[in-house]
Amino acid sequence: MPVTDTMPTAARAVAALMLAALGWVASGMIPPLMPEGTSFGIFREVNAALGLICGWRVTGKRLGYGWSNGLSAGLTGMAALVIVSLFLMSLYRMLELALDRRVQGVMEGLVMIFDIATEYALLLLHGPLIGLLVGGGVVIGLFGEWVSHRWS
Repeated sequence: MPVTDTMPTAARAVAALMLAALGWVASGMIPPLMPEGTSFGIFREVNAALGLICGWRVTGKRLGYGWSNGLSAGLTGMAALVIVSLFLMSLYRMLELALDRRVQGVMEGLVMIFDIATEYALLLLHGPLIGLLVGGGVVIGLFGEWVSHRWS
């Protein structure tokens, strides 16, 4: 990786902030889809922080190489945000169950993470949420690419 790939750029900052905002807004659409009585705690804040990280490290790194690459960078960053968020929320849920002594061993815990992630992913198959995520990923990628051309 060239040294310049780790340098802060305006495109990286824009992608990070926009993906954090997308994570925040999308997190607001999820509580009505979950079972009644689900506690969310700092769910929005965690997803916004993950959006900031994915926007900087995944999307921002791939900006500045053309419009089609910018589009795919936005979608890749959005997909990374969803996958990392699903994994972390599933890990957290599995740890809650383990502390309640409902997990018998390490292997059962690892399998449970993926079972819980699958359940959560199936709950997220909601048209408006998918539209928001895909549309947001496209806008983030194209706007980030525009910023990379404008301020490079």
